[in-house]
Amino acid sequence: MPARLSAIFVMLLWASCYPLITVGLDSAPHLTFAVLRAVLAGTTLLAVGIILRKPFPRDGSIWGWIILAGLGMTGLGYYGMFHAAEFVSPGLATVIANSQPLIAAGLAFLFLRERLSSKGWIGLWLGFAGILIIAGPRILQGPLALSTGFAYVLLAAFGVAVGNIAIKKLSGRVDAAIAMGLQLLIGAIPLAFLALLTEDQGQIDWSPVFIASLLGLAIPGTALAFWLWQYTLGKIELSKANVFSFLVPVFGLTIGAAFFGERLTLLIITGTAIATAGVWLTTIKSSSDVQPKAKGAEDGRA
Repeated sequence: MPARLSAIFVMLLWASCYPLITVGLDSAPHLTFAVLRAVLAGTTLLAVGIILRKPFPRDGSIWGWIILAGLGMTGLGYYGMFHAAEFVSPGLATVIANSQPLIAAGLAFLFLRERLSSKGWIGLWLGFAGILIIAGPRILQGPLALSTGFAYVLLAAFGVAVGNIAIKKLSGRVDAAIAMGLQLLIGAIPLAFLALLTEDQGQIDWSPVFIASLLGLAIPGTALAFWLWQYTLGKIELSKANVFSFLVPVFGLTIGAAFFGERLTLLIITGTAIATAGVWLTTIKSSSDVQPKAKGAEDGRA
């Protein structure tokens, strides 16, 4: 599968998670639901890796990157976003969370020696502007001066950005099913401790609806998505792959309109067009793009 097509498919899978989370949260506490999602997805990926006889990593540096990916992508990412829902409006959360590609681009420059061209940076900011337009009306519906909620979402965005750096470093060095399965289970450990301390697991309603939402969220929405994401990062630069994240709210709005009767306004359509243009501008190939020069950068050995 072409890397750009797999990146788009990953964003579609992640966008489908939002309605599944909405359905599932009615039946389970926030962090407990997040832990169940991570554990089920991680166990599934490890089972696939073991069945395919993929080796577990033995190098200490690989384990270090796996742990960093788990604590960042799964631990901080899930913790920040699930708690932020209590403090900020969905629109503000969407905008702050989508600062993650900008954070990751800066980290990729520092740690992966990736450099976006001026066209790439314009596309990156254009994509963020499109998200700002899409989320604008929902931002105005809620209070903006909520420093706690802002901090939670920013923490999640930073965690995901750091996790993406780690996943990029793992590309080509360890099987994706093994690496992503381990990082999900490792990231679930601190979340499980917090859930046990702060939530009542007896409140889980194991209804058919909840089980269906959990399975959909954990298997295609998390396990398959993470497996494809490591594959994608093994093929293209993180800075360019990450800009596809701007498509998540675009796909989310499309799913909402198709299945949940959400209305697509002219402002949303305009923002969608701008975000899509930003993705196209950043990821389109041109002779002027500057590629990483470090030997081994593409397979994570830089």
